Amino acid sequence: MNETVFTYAAPALKFGAGASDEIGHDLSTYDARRVLVVTDPGVAATGHPQRIADQIAAYGMEVRVFDRAHVEPTDVSLDEAVAWARAEGPWDAFVAVGGGSAIDTAKAVNLLTSNEGELMDYINAPVGRARTPEKALKPLVAVPTTTGTGSESTTICVLDVLSLHVKTGISHPRLRPTLAVVDPRLTMTQPAGVTAAAGMDILCHALESWTARPFSSYERKRPEQRVPYCGANPVADLWAERSLGLLAGSFRRAVADGDDAEAREQMALAATFAGLGFGNAGVHIPHANAYPIAGRVKDFHPVGYPDVEPMVPHGMAVALTAPEAFRFTFDASPERHLRAAELLGRGEVHGDGPDALADVISTLMRDVDLPNGLAAVGYDASDVGDLVEGTVKQQRLLATAPKEASEEDLAGILTRSLELW
Repeated sequence: MNETVFTYAAPALKFGAGASDEIGHDLSTYDARRVLVVTDPGVAATGHPQRIADQIAAYGMEVRVFDRAHVEPTDVSLDEAVAWARAEGPWDAFVAVGGGSAIDTAKAVNLLTSNEGELMDYINAPVGRARTPEKALKPLVAVPTTTGTGSESTTICVLDVLSLHVKTGISHPRLRPTLAVVDPRLTMTQPAGVTAAAGMDILCHALESWTARPFSSYERKRPEQRVPYCGANPVADLWAERSLGLLAGSFRRAVADGDDAEAREQMALAATFAGLGFGNAGVHIPHANAYPIAGRVKDFHPVGYPDVEPMVPHGMAVALTAPEAFRFTFDASPERHLRAAELLGRGEVHGDGPDALADVISTLMRDVDLPNGLAAVGYDASDVGDLVEGTVKQQRLLATAPKEASEEDLAGILTRSLELW
């Protein structure tokens, strides 16, 4: 019997210029006394985390700032953050200020200061033991300073397991933030390279949830079997479609002119909408491919990011196989792929076959100056086997794809993505 039920959940949301000025009041409604603000060194340097900490303290709460979140978190960096928080706790609430890295670090800290065990206990199988948190987590207020990850809306914490050279995650409804505070002013200092990579993450969140396997195509689940990613559904579709429309009008502008306040606000809204969609419908092949692409990085240093160690930013890693992934999935739902191409192309779409959406994505990638394929970030044909091995470990994501992708199919997508144009 096929599924007839879908689920939808989202954090409370406060959106708009000045929203981050009200976090002290918001936390006071949770009866918090000791609050930990989690951020990274780059965001800490902007002064936003300390400003937010100061206005929380003005409401009579004790506040500490942990500013060592790692850009693209690893098991090592998360273990360090958890050890510090456990030693300095207890905490009544958490505030994450930064991109997905800071928010995901705060999720892990919240999980492991509220529950016993270690990080690997909760990491998704087959990499980890996929343990279910037994105790409720503390309130988490997520304050994104980048427009892209959607981590402020989701139940996912993403990390690299360094010893295995694999990117994986923790997924459970209790990880979803209590409140998302989206203040577009905080994104104004985001460099063009970060805006481009993060913007492609928004794009793929929306596209992948829009084209995900429909919830009604799964076998019927028992209540205890239900998971946050339930497949494309009517509510998630609304958010995804609207996000694509906003991106079409703002993405190129936000990259070209970081001071364009209207474009920044539309990008922030697009990121929020995409998060509200994919956080329930799910993502699929481009994100599954992105995990090993980021996890097996060699010597690539992206423009606009801290030049301290090699990295392929998450949004860039997702984008690099997106054109070929959507060319592959086209025949599972041609009408959805063409509708997405129409929205992103603002009505100017050439062709009505599998190239339509792929070409629109490639054109957008060129316009925002992203690398033209996997070869540009250091991979070659000899790496495809290892990348496929990493992708097939992401079964939670591949299960959401609109059509099954064999190892041979994935190898084809990755090989054709070595050079996109």
